Amino acid sequence: MAGQDPTLSTSHPFYDVARHGILQVAGDDRFGRRVVTFSCCRMPPSHELDHQRLLEYLKYTLDQYVENDYTIVYFHYGLNSRNKPSLGWLQSAYKEFDRKYKKNLKALYVVHPTSFIKVLWNILKPLISHKFGKKVTYFNSLNELHEHLKYDQLVIPPEVLRYDEKLQSLHEGRTPPPTKTPPPRPPLPTQQFGVSLQYLKDKNQGELIPPVLRFTVTYLREKGLRTEGLFRRSASVQTVREIQRLYNQGKPVNFDDYGDIHIPAVILKTFLRELPQPLLTFQAYEQILGITCVESSLRVTRCRQILRSLPEHNYVVLRYLMGFLHTVSRESIFNKMNSSNLACVFGLNLIWPSHGVSSLSALVPLNMFTELLIEYYEKIFSAPEAPGKRGLAPWEQGSRAAPLQEAVPRTQATGLTKPTLPPSPLLAARRRR
Repeated sequence: MAGQDPTLSTSHPFYDVARHGILQVAGDDRFGRRVVTFSCCRMPPSHELDHQRLLEYLKYTLDQYVENDYTIVYFHYGLNSRNKPSLGWLQSAYKEFDRKYKKNLKALYVVHPTSFIKVLWNILKPLISHKFGKKVTYFNSLNELHEHLKYDQLVIPPEVLRYDEKLQSLHEGRTPPPTKTPPPRPPLPTQQFGVSLQYLKDKNQGELIPPVLRFTVTYLREKGLRTEGLFRRSASVQTVREIQRLYNQGKPVNFDDYGDIHIPAVILKTFLRELPQPLLTFQAYEQILGITCVESSLRVTRCRQILRSLPEHNYVVLRYLMGFLHTVSRESIFNKMNSSNLACVFGLNLIWPSHGVSSLSALVPLNMFTELLIEYYEKIFSAPEAPGKRGLAPWEQGSRAAPLQEAVPRTQATGLTKPTLPPSPLLAARRRR
């Protein structure tokens, strides 16, 4: 992973934060003072990073150097709305750094400052001592920073180097170099959002149904089926990120603590939307768009044909989800969410193109396809048309569902029992014989 210390061990007390490479100890400045760098471009989205842990890790790192003079270099580039800490966090962070940390901090260099930094400085100014304020210096380019530090010792992220080169090119009237995407960071062993179905299966002892999907469906099946507007309501972004962070860190989540049945519904949709590849796969996108060209009486059959091309894992997860949404639609007299309304909500969470976004004209076939899956769940997911004629799904063969990560026992994660899976039409047929 770019920016991560290759010697960093998973046993490090702050591995979950340190692995991102946000903080680096980078040699000495021209006065022999130890240099610590903080790179905003290394900060992942807020729901993947516990900012309180980041603060503790920063103090843990500085504790090793604060007895002597030291310098902090803050690379501002890369801070955005997705990874930016709250203003309240910044205020509490400043208060937590007592005299022990401030006394021997001789310089705080802010590289590539923006108007946001200057506005923020004015907001926090009443909290900041005049003496500390004199230690802050702004640098608009790396060349300016070079005059104060042993530049070759600095650990400067490639993203910052490219951004600086772009600024210099614009300043000189040259065409800026093309932007390169940094390599992806490996997920935590307990990561639940933004990782593939295969990754979740491998980390959960072969369990095919992703834990977050299982927990949210179970909770909603037990407590939310008759909630009006289920899946239509939004939730606090901060709350959603908090729950994502808990899941990603392998910590238990009890939806009862939040007092809002719509929160697990939003978490379920968020999980689907953040899959690296849509549940219905990129490959099926064009086929699904063609569903409006199929004669009405043949559309269910066409849906079955399209689903046969899905990977087995995707099919199993889709069947589990559609079985639940079919149950939700049957309570529409109470929740006002029939198959059509549910399709409008879930269509774009199940399928999207590999490049760009779905056009407005694509919404009709995508939603129609989703509505068919929900409305005709039992016909479409009957065993004879299962992918590759694989027969019974794993749960129908008596296989035991594996628990979530060792760090998150299933009963702790939601305080719920194992959910009831959708009944198998094939099994029902066998019983009738």
